[in-house]
Amino acid sequence: MAKRVSFTVHGTVQGVCFRDFTRKKATSYGLTGFVRNTSDGKVKGEAQGEEDSLKKLKGDLNEGPRAAHVVKLEFKEIDSKDGESSFIVS
Repeated sequence: MAKRVSFTVHGTVQGVCFRDFTRKKATSYGLTGFVRNTSDGKVKGEAQGEEDSLKKLKGDLNEGPRAAHVVKLEFKEIDSKDGESSFIVS
């Protein structure tokens, strides 16, 4: 059964290709959802899929791309959504 999580990444996460990194990782794990920058310098998003894939994505978000510096990751389960077919950068 698919689960859905929301995530917020704090630190040096804008201007370092974090959204594209997240999209590529999520897509490689077969996840759907979205990722976006926030006006206060964070990256937020939601991802949906199998629990093991979500755990892998969580590990990736904690590391980020090479130029990023993640200082905090908020990651929590939320209600699933129907109708998504891909993971997008919004």
